[in-house]
Amino acid sequence: MKRFDYTRAGSVSEAVAAAAGPGAAYLAAGTNLLDLMKGGLATPARLVDITRIPGLSAIEALPDGGTRVGALVRNSDLAHDIGFARAYPAVAEALLAGASAQLRNAATTGGNLMQRTRCPYFYDPASACNKREAGAGCAAIGGATRLHAVLGFSDACIAVQPSDLCVPLAALDAVVEIAGAGGHRAVPLTEFHRLPGDAPERDTVLEPGELIVAVSLPPEAAGFAAHARYLKVRERTSYAFALVSAAAMLALDGGRIREARIALGGVALKPWRARGAEALLAGREPGEAAFREAAEAALEGAAPSGEATGFKIELARRVVARAFRLALAGSPERVPALPGSAFAGSAFAGSPSPISRNAGASAHA
Repeated sequence: MKRFDYTRAGSVSEAVAAAAGPGAAYLAAGTNLLDLMKGGLATPARLVDITRIPGLSAIEALPDGGTRVGALVRNSDLAHDIGFARAYPAVAEALLAGASAQLRNAATTGGNLMQRTRCPYFYDPASACNKREAGAGCAAIGGATRLHAVLGFSDACIAVQPSDLCVPLAALDAVVEIAGAGGHRAVPLTEFHRLPGDAPERDTVLEPGELIVAVSLPPEAAGFAAHARYLKVRERTSYAFALVSAAAMLALDGGRIREARIALGGVALKPWRARGAEALLAGREPGEAAFREAAEAALEGAAPSGEATGFKIELARRVVARAFRLALAGSPERVPALPGSAFAGSAFAGSPSPISRNAGASAHA
């Protein structure tokens, strides 16, 4: 591992000032960053520890009815906050579908947004990768591509973004709050991650030295609480990244769909919001025919990025349709025993999670 300087910041302004120099990186739990450093894939000259900054570990109800989640809120704390899980059940389900319990106890909200792709060519220093080194080429193209993109990819990169949390956040119009030397700014989550284009080395719109301080959900996001699900298809249910995932949400009125939300994971280098599919469902009676049409619309423009990737297009269509069927049936009273899994079914047999949508006031587990 390359030698680096270490500093601990006591405030957001201290952190931003400490990260102003070239080669600085922020350290929270380090569940992805430290692995990258050990493998020589990330070589920061300075780590700025932000774990002691006050105010970044709070889950706050906003005056307008929205919710603000600090960048240092642990994934497990957020998933097990009863008030949050009741208002945003698909987010809680996505959090519990990600990683292992040990990692969820350490990983943070901000870090989840910043995690790098799990493309095996990115992690292999012997393979050409434009994300590691601009202009190096992409060894994944023409290689083993089962896990790669079917939407939004380019000739420079066919990797996908691995986050579970980001998928329902994208569907709910979450906003990323950012602090930097020039002050604070807010970026919609759907615009926070970048598609590869000809510059795949840039994962996000963050400028050097900028720090994620929170993610906020607008007041209307809680309006989908009764009919919201996250569905994740993966090769190992216990612990694996998504082949394809979908967050599906419905707001019903008089037996019709007043508004629908759908976002996909595992298909592109950012959470893929399918606004065309949402528009198609507005005003429709919910049912299999409508959901299948929405699934076709959600994958409009999809194409294989390699010989082994084509199956993901049909898989994604089926995941979208099934996610909407589950959402129509209603958000579970308790998060299913296999959260986010295609094997959870609709009855949620097995040991229930301690998260109950009918429990009392918001609390941390």
